[in-house]
Amino acid sequence: MMEVAGPWTEVFEASDRKEASGGSTLTLAPLMGDSPSVRRSQPILIASNRSKGVKSLSSSVPAIPNPFPELCTPSKSPVLISSLPPQSTDKHLVKVFGEDNHSRAVWVSRGATAREVCQMLVQTAHCSDQENWALLEIHPALGLERCLEDHEVVLEVQATWSLKGDARLMFCKNYAKYEFFRKPMLFFPENMISDSADVSKGMTSSDLIQNLLRSGTCPEIQGFLHVKEPSRKTWKKVYFFLRRSGLYSSTKGSSKEPRHLQYVADLDDLNVYTAVNGRKLYGAPADFTFCIKPSRNPIRVQDLKILCAENEQTRTCWTSAFRLFKYGKQLQCNYHLSKSAPRSLEGSNLADGKSKSEASLVAMDFSGKAGGRVIQNPTEAQSAEREEGQAWRRREALRCSLPNLNSAARPSSIHKTLPWFHGGVSRKEAQRLIEKQGLVDGMFLIRESQQHSQCFVLSLCYQLKTKHYLVIPFEEGGRKYLTMDDGVTLFIDLLQLVEFHQINKGILPVCLKHPCVCVAL
Repeated sequence: MMEVAGPWTEVFEASDRKEASGGSTLTLAPLMGDSPSVRRSQPILIASNRSKGVKSLSSSVPAIPNPFPELCTPSKSPVLISSLPPQSTDKHLVKVFGEDNHSRAVWVSRGATAREVCQMLVQTAHCSDQENWALLEIHPALGLERCLEDHEVVLEVQATWSLKGDARLMFCKNYAKYEFFRKPMLFFPENMISDSADVSKGMTSSDLIQNLLRSGTCPEIQGFLHVKEPSRKTWKKVYFFLRRSGLYSSTKGSSKEPRHLQYVADLDDLNVYTAVNGRKLYGAPADFTFCIKPSRNPIRVQDLKILCAENEQTRTCWTSAFRLFKYGKQLQCNYHLSKSAPRSLEGSNLADGKSKSEASLVAMDFSGKAGGRVIQNPTEAQSAEREEGQAWRRREALRCSLPNLNSAARPSSIHKTLPWFHGGVSRKEAQRLIEKQGLVDGMFLIRESQQHSQCFVLSLCYQLKTKHYLVIPFEEGGRKYLTMDDGVTLFIDLLQLVEFHQINKGILPVCLKHPCVCVAL
């Protein structure tokens, strides 16, 4: 034993008390046996009033942060608590991918919702538009994806993922999250509404749907769907009913008698996913595939109920009804919160569904001597729109004929820097991009044609369908233009074509409103 002068004795010996490791110990033992024991490597707390009559100087001397906080126990250390890492933090690291496959890691609280994470990403990624953003849950190997609801807790969603899976979160635009509140008849066609839902006679389908949506629910849905038989590659056509109590299938044609109905799933305990490339992955009879699965279990192929609709409107109707029956009033609250969110100056939606830039445009007549006047008559406004479209060609032809603007100086490649241009993506990929960001009227992108050299294609969404318009080169007076209507209206480049159709429909069924953009984090 080796003693050191002072009130403490340093003892080097093999302790009789064996620790879990069974080895020797190095202890600091007090000379007096009744003193409290101090744990190994612990700082000793020295009271500030050791001597009577001596005033404590601790309040006047600033505390110095410990440069080695890991050597001390935070609970008993005299160093500043702020210099120590928290013992138990409520923040968790979440990785979110952009559409360019690059990711960004953000710290979120345990109860952070998808809406809050989107707002955080909008600020950190410096997005100019602060609305219509969404988190997409993607399972690439299974080809499944769904848009998280604004109120869903992100960490709870991630807790249901398999550790060995490839699930990820993607930050992207979604304009159609609440579109069924704005255009219910488009999302719930009359032929898919069950007769049992019409409890009040004399009420039209439109009034019925509006009343149900305002009350936080939707009408009962019925119709044929192709269902993949378990453990087999074959598909079977079955008549389904979707009610508040759950999903049912009929064992005898389209009969809705209780003895012919078979219970399939509980709506409160499932999530609905859209299947990408369902033909290749699951052998689906059509491209409009979706599936349902228990929401609290990891995604396994044997737990998936894979369904296929005849067209996009039917699939959208089923998936929207699943969401409304499951969340009800909560979706309506999310919709009102999205409308009250901060609006950007350009491209944001107003209460009537129009953008600010569109709502601020009015038809004007400048032919009078007293200045311009606003055209109030709708018929006169439409006539002025047609005249403006016809005069567009003459004005641009005159502008391009000026001596200081030759064909070489024309910015023919300016479209490559714009967000709505997607290069040489295929027709199928263009449709998938538009579907992911929401099948709303006016969603568009422009791509290079894969079948026609030096041509472009305008892909536009209208009434839940994606239409494609060929943009061809046109030569007149020795100058090259672009046109979609066989030379009736000419444009010097794609930028001019887009700006024109953002104001005038032209040959399109609707004006261009929402550019389909690829978000990069």
